[in-house]
Amino acid sequence: MGLPQQLHELLAEGSEINIVCHNNPDPDCLASALALGRIAADAGIDDRQIFYSGDISHQQNRAFVNLLDIDLQRFDPATVQNRQPDSLLAFVDHSTPGENNTVPPDTDVDIVIDHHPAEEIDARFVDHREELGAAATILTEYLRALDMDLDADVATALLFAIRSDTLDFLRGATGAEYDAAGYLHEYADKELIRKLSTSSLSRGTLDAISTAIDNRTIKSAVLITHVGRTSERDALPQAVDYLVRLEGVQTAIVFGIVNDTIQISARSRDARVDVGGVLNTAFEDVGSGGGHYDVAGGEIPLGIFADYTSDDARLLEMIEQIITARLLSELNLSEDKEE
Repeated sequence: MGLPQQLHELLAEGSEINIVCHNNPDPDCLASALALGRIAADAGIDDRQIFYSGDISHQQNRAFVNLLDIDLQRFDPATVQNRQPDSLLAFVDHSTPGENNTVPPDTDVDIVIDHHPAEEIDARFVDHREELGAAATILTEYLRALDMDLDADVATALLFAIRSDTLDFLRGATGAEYDAAGYLHEYADKELIRKLSTSSLSRGTLDAISTAIDNRTIKSAVLITHVGRTSERDALPQAVDYLVRLEGVQTAIVFGIVNDTIQISARSRDARVDVGGVLNTAFEDVGSGGGHYDVAGGEIPLGIFADYTSDDARLLEMIEQIITARLLSELNLSEDKEE
């Protein structure tokens, strides 16, 4: 029996399913949750919920939720505590309670479908494929294998998610992504894809990207910069996606203060640099970091630094010095080697 059939049989045992997205969910996570909900419905589950924590601030992500009319609810830890035996808990596009989600650690998880690097995933059903470019690719495979009717909304969501997570097939795409996209193309709403792809850029995001450009330093094809303090968390991945394309740059890392955390986003086109490993090693003692060799992110509680000063300018200066020094050390670059 294949994995799609195993998943379907497990879902048939449940009376409800709670699908938990990772913090600040992106199109890949949201589309995967939507598709898993459709498979759960096909298995006979009427009570289906999709939960998230954090913010949906990226203009494309907001448009994605609104145009596809995805019913999302704020996650409350009480949801997964004292669950009934036939209540299923699922993670898509992430895998571990307490890591990039607000699910209490040691919570029992029933279903995990993910493509991000992770170790020792514990769930009743696990499909973990690091080699793929998107979790949506896995869910598309399931829908095809189960011979389910594919409506335009789900097809559009999955196709856009694959395009988004692979940067239009330029980052981490495999033959599976092309195959899935070819299948979804027949059913997707092309006009909706166009609207999602051309969503407006907010002024806050534009300001953050501008700040990142102004603050950039380049050392041996590695660009490091910050956006200062911003309310636009998703400006960081947008800035780093832009800056890694600069001539002479192979690796770009952008950080900034967002609410009560320091957020970090990294990209690399250099096969010698594993940015997931760099962020994990550089910040594991003060926060969290990790991801793929070419796409990664990190988060550090601001309190670690804010305890030392109440002056925001001084705080940013201190963070810039410490974050930059740790990154340069992990990348084996010296402070004075600036281009």
